[in-house]
Amino acid sequence: MSGFASFGASAYVSVGVETGVSTSSPHALILMLYDGALAALRRAQGCIESGDAVGKAQAMSRATRIIDEGLRASLDHKAGGEIAGQLDALYDYMFRRALQAGIDNDAAALEEIARLLDGLREAWASIEPKAQAAA
Repeated sequence: MSGFASFGASAYVSVGVETGVSTSSPHALILMLYDGALAALRRAQGCIESGDAVGKAQAMSRATRIIDEGLRASLDHKAGGEIAGQLDALYDYMFRRALQAGIDNDAAALEEIARLLDGLREAWASIEPKAQAAA
């Protein structure tokens, strides 16, 4: 898992989120990616509603980079098998949907993506205690 930890950290830094990355577990890094993507999506929604085109563009860029270069890129297809493939397809959908939502100023589509990410984040957060107990 150490390869994942260093890759996850570099993916996280590459999307501009630096606080606590070097000392975080792989599990915590994924939670940070979810949190960063959710925050960026919420900001983009607010910018759409307030008519802030520059803020929307910045927030959308951050959200899509986290989804694609952070979450999607950190999948381990070899170890994750079918689940990794399904997550890859879901992240691809969210990425494409977010790009289109940004073009269309579609806050409802961003809410859909946020709900999907929030569900994944909750599921990911719930497995940590089990992983620690097994260690």
